[in-house]
Amino acid sequence: MKQFLLYLFMCVTFINAQSTDEFAEKKEVKDRDEFTFIGYYFIRSEASNVAPTNEFLKGQVVGRLFGGNTTQTSDRATSLFTEQRFIPIIAYTPRLFDGWATMRMSFEFDWTWGDANYGAGGNFGGAFGADFVNMQTQNLYIEFRPQKNLFINAGLTRLFDNINVPAYTFTSTIVNTGYRLAFWGSDASGLSSHYLLKNQRFKAGVYQLYENNVEQNDDVILYEFDYERDLDIVNSIGLSFWYLKDRAVGEGGVSILGQGLNSGLSNYNGVFNFNFGNEKYKADIFWLGTHFHGNPLLNQGRFGYSGFAISNFGKATSPSHDVDIMGYAANLRLAWKYGKNTQDFIALDGIFTSGDKSNIADGKYTGVLTGNNWTAPGAVFFSHGLYLLLPHGNVVNRFNAAVIDIQNVGYGLTAASLTGSYDIVPNKFKAKIGLGSGISGVSPVGGGSFLGSEVNFNLLYRPKVFMDLELHAAYLSLGDFFDAPVINGNQSKRPTNPWTVFATLKWIMF
Repeated sequence: MKQFLLYLFMCVTFINAQSTDEFAEKKEVKDRDEFTFIGYYFIRSEASNVAPTNEFLKGQVVGRLFGGNTTQTSDRATSLFTEQRFIPIIAYTPRLFDGWATMRMSFEFDWTWGDANYGAGGNFGGAFGADFVNMQTQNLYIEFRPQKNLFINAGLTRLFDNINVPAYTFTSTIVNTGYRLAFWGSDASGLSSHYLLKNQRFKAGVYQLYENNVEQNDDVILYEFDYERDLDIVNSIGLSFWYLKDRAVGEGGVSILGQGLNSGLSNYNGVFNFNFGNEKYKADIFWLGTHFHGNPLLNQGRFGYSGFAISNFGKATSPSHDVDIMGYAANLRLAWKYGKNTQDFIALDGIFTSGDKSNIADGKYTGVLTGNNWTAPGAVFFSHGLYLLLPHGNVVNRFNAAVIDIQNVGYGLTAASLTGSYDIVPNKFKAKIGLGSGISGVSPVGGGSFLGSEVNFNLLYRPKVFMDLELHAAYLSLGDFFDAPVINGNQSKRPTNPWTVFATLKWIMF
């Protein structure tokens, strides 16, 4: 008994001799970093039968195959090239402000290996000797955060058709919820705000797309409002409203192509062109839609979905035209995780947009409009799993596809893709295959409605976290839609079917 009491006394004495800090987790007082950096490094080596015929379009080829960018397919020649991209994303949050304000900036360096040296301009600089002035500004804006759940961005910021705060949201969420960048997916100057509650989110913004002459009413201004509510811990639904006021009459825009409803940009971007001729026009365009999702990334169960339904309406007038606009679009993506690993899933993705039969001769336009009517690119719907029928996101200077915009030159679109993925080695080695096909809502003169069918595959190896080595291949069998000279670049017969094989290296740096 004495021995037990002595032992107990020794234990109590030992415990009482310790301070509370000695048992607590060791703490280090460290100043918060004022600068944060994220980098995206990307190399792409490709072999394909697609190339522009215009020798001046070597640096950046954006838009529709067989469109104004002069891209053609060949059964005799093969394009071989390597592209490189680096995007540094930098944020500066002074400790003095204690998180109240952050300066965010991102830049872009793109080139094709061996393209040019000792000059200035975007998308060049990889030739022997280099020394090219080629930095492009993507974003430069201040983020004010007066409350923890309130974000106000002012400056050259992201313009996404998604309610989430871009700087805090992964790309996988941006491209699989909301409108999936099919309507707005670029950068713009303006003010935007995000207000987050426990189960609700609000977004409002105004963007000066084009200012042109500061003393004249010749601007393009976009207003947006978005609301989303969580129905439960998995399912959410939202409502969106956008209004675009176009008084620029095509002034501004990309190079000499201009922008807007009647510009030469439409032939490049695969969007509808209002045949106003040389007449000045005014346009007021509205979009009203709903978006919904539940477990779209399959991290809350085996089944997930996302989708949207939207209508654009309004009016465009010129001295001899009075055009009513009324078009609509819908999307539904279904995904099922059949295995235990992240990439063991199957996804079915469908998109529909209305088309127009007679341009504006009847005083109506019954198709949809997107950001691609005002810049290149202004909308980037690339998360469907296809490469050639619809565009893919693994690009640097060459971003094109048979249907680059969901308008499909105003003829409308009904397309579906089926993709399947399997983690051969969990989180290390993945195989993926995709199938897709589509038709137009309206057939062009001299052609049919069938757009074509695509098959593709992808192998991914991940040597380290956030570093991927990938091999891609795709083949598109063109349909009778491309028998039409107005679609196929004024060729007398259907073009050669496009194909591509490319390897990529991606590294996301933190």
